[in-house]
Amino acid sequence: MGSNSESAMQNFQRRTMIVLLVTQIVGTIGVGAAPSLGILLASEVTQNEAWAGLARTASTLGAALLGIPLGNLAARKGRRVALSSGWLIGAIGSAILVPAAQFSLTVPLFAGLLLIGSGSAVSLQSRFAATDLASPQRKGRSLSLVVWVGTIGSVLGPNLGVPGRVVGTHTGLTVYASAFLIAAACLGLASLLIFVLLRPDPLLTARAGTAAAEQPRPKHRIRVLTSGLRTSTRQRQGMLAILTAQAIMVAIMTMTPVHVVHHGGTIELVGITISMHILGMYLLAPVAGWMVDRFGYHAPMFVGIAILTASLLIGAIYPDYMPAIVASLILLGLGWSFMNVAGSALFATAVEPDLRASAQGGVDAMANLSGAIAAFIAGPLLAVSSFAALCLIALAVLVPVTVSLVRRR
Repeated sequence: MGSNSESAMQNFQRRTMIVLLVTQIVGTIGVGAAPSLGILLASEVTQNEAWAGLARTASTLGAALLGIPLGNLAARKGRRVALSSGWLIGAIGSAILVPAAQFSLTVPLFAGLLLIGSGSAVSLQSRFAATDLASPQRKGRSLSLVVWVGTIGSVLGPNLGVPGRVVGTHTGLTVYASAFLIAAACLGLASLLIFVLLRPDPLLTARAGTAAAEQPRPKHRIRVLTSGLRTSTRQRQGMLAILTAQAIMVAIMTMTPVHVVHHGGTIELVGITISMHILGMYLLAPVAGWMVDRFGYHAPMFVGIAILTASLLIGAIYPDYMPAIVASLILLGLGWSFMNVAGSALFATAVEPDLRASAQGGVDAMANLSGAIAAFIAGPLLAVSSFAALCLIALAVLVPVTVSLVRRR
């Protein structure tokens, strides 16, 4: 009987992974438009650096604001409802950006970018969904595999301006409006795939054997999570790694398109640069997951810190040399990947099972909030100083997590 149950669980996990992997590819195509095209659209529509800076952070802020509600929704209704709802909200946001781009409308611009951030939130939560039914020996690899397949969609997303030009010639839409129309279709399809195919629900299935106890209310879950962060070194260390990597990555990545354009770069060069960065974010995620399962959590964190340090030093030393900026952005993505995979896996195993979905939504919300704050601060810093100075400041942000890891080790 136990063998049949184990075999059924493996089949559920296999089916869950296939659905998550396909959906992650489709959905991240839509989400990937925000970091490059959304940033350039914000600058074009607002024609004001302060407002443009706020608009650039809107999608990250949206991911932060929606992370906790979507996590709580997963805790109550399961992954299927939460993930499909998040992708659908992102599709609505992308659809709003079509008229915003076509007619240069500021308010719809902010609203659309805010809502498309929901896609980022569920893209992050999908990696945790991959661990719900995974065996303890394969949690790191399952998580990292979902992160890894995001490479395909996230590399294509920043380049939606290319098919956008083709769509624009047939519809009369601008390149930005056409690109976000394509993004809306991708996000809508991701929502439909999750809602129809993610059965049985991985979180509810994993909880089936232990669900006799009543699930905590949302406010109680938040109190218990806060208490856990105060008492659990593992939770704190996992969260610190996630937040640090996210803040550094978002700050530098958000300002790079502006830096490239100021040096005469085209929208195509911006798209290629961000695509290479995103390739770095996801390409070696399975290696990070394997390191977590094989060597524990600290080794890949140290690797991530070393790679981030190299990235920021290259950006600081060669800020005006475009090949160096591309190399720096690739390393930035790689460093984020190792830190994020290791930190996420550590945090997931350190939280009580009944609180896991809400806690994961909470940590993703905090990560996106830290990214939004970092991006908003990075704009004025770039305006009053330089890209090199921004890289050096980001380097200083690495110090606390490095000290924490050394002490813990």
